[in-house]
Amino acid sequence: MTADRDFAPDPNWTQRRDAMRGKLRAAHEEASPLVMGILNVTPDSFSDGGHFEAPERALAHAARMVQEGADILDLGGESTRPGAAFVEAEEEIARTAPVIATLSAASACPISIDTYKASVAHEAVRAGAVMINDIWGLQHDPDMARVAAETGALVVVMHNREQIEAEIDILDDLRRFFDRVIAQAERAGISRAHLALDPGIGFGKTDAQNLACIAHLDRLREYDMPVLLGLSRKSFLGRALGRDVEHRLGGTLGANLFGATRGAAILRVHDIAPHVDALKIVRLLRAA
Repeated sequence: MTADRDFAPDPNWTQRRDAMRGKLRAAHEEASPLVMGILNVTPDSFSDGGHFEAPERALAHAARMVQEGADILDLGGESTRPGAAFVEAEEEIARTAPVIATLSAASACPISIDTYKASVAHEAVRAGAVMINDIWGLQHDPDMARVAAETGALVVVMHNREQIEAEIDILDDLRRFFDRVIAQAERAGISRAHLALDPGIGFGKTDAQNLACIAHLDRLREYDMPVLLGLSRKSFLGRALGRDVEHRLGGTLGANLFGATRGAAILRVHDIAPHVDALKIVRLLRAA
């Protein structure tokens, strides 16, 4: 299937997409993860809701994350925390597309759109995003696979469950889900080289299942696709440590560095500089 790039105003979009794909592949092969900065332009996200809802504040925070060393920015216009209010696609587009367009024009840092809605993803790619980060792994919106294929964007497919089932083998569930979704993506015309996998830490899982997914992240490397690990400040860390959301950096760093040893290619985080520093030291130690 030929990528529909006619709608994109940025003639360098394909070059940016391909550069991001190359960096992801290198991060996967070298087990040396990229740092993805979280940018929520929402009033109600669990950790930073309302902090960067205004476009000028979002742009300033994005510039700060890039300065601190973020390799990619993941921008979301709807909170995915449990109980969050649903946002209509038009509102989500209004929140995200102008910010993406401005960021893409001002910085070489690639942009990802955090959405499960096909129309939002389409407009985000039109504005300059090179990656679609879908928390429902192409399963929520029947048009998402088509949009991903036609735009040629990179795609993160995340494992998610509508309800927690403590008795299931979560690693077997991951395997069956990704087998099905990868086959679906290929049928839609999405290149395997454009796919990345996310075990979905905190989404429809018990604390024990979250820990198992991180501990055995290396099993996803059997697909030979980059793996995204998104656990920054999440509630399972708070329960394990007895910390509120503003005091979970230590737990986040510990879990992410462990995930890096298990082959994570992207760490999706709120706190850029500490992760960039920690990964730099890991690289120096490996080379010593």
